[in-house]
Amino acid sequence: MVQDHVALAEIELCGELMIAASAAEAAGEERLSLARIDEVLGTVPGEVDETAWQSVPRAVPRCSAPSRPAQTGRATQPSGRPS
Repeated sequence: MVQDHVALAEIELCGELMIAASAAEAAGEERLSLARIDEVLGTVPGEVDETAWQSVPRAVPRCSAPSRPAQTGRATQPSGRPS
């Protein structure tokens, strides 16, 4: 079984952020503070390498076609089911 350890770590951090956001919401907070995000992610404010992102390979989009416009609503049949 092949595992992408970086992806697994990112998923775990994302989960930790969601848990923290849920707890903040339950406590009546509108959003997480930057300090709380840093705490959850285990980072130290000010220790950012602003050029690090430049060396990360980016995925090439699969298609250059424009995305479809959002649907405003779906028609329903008398039974209440979508048509």
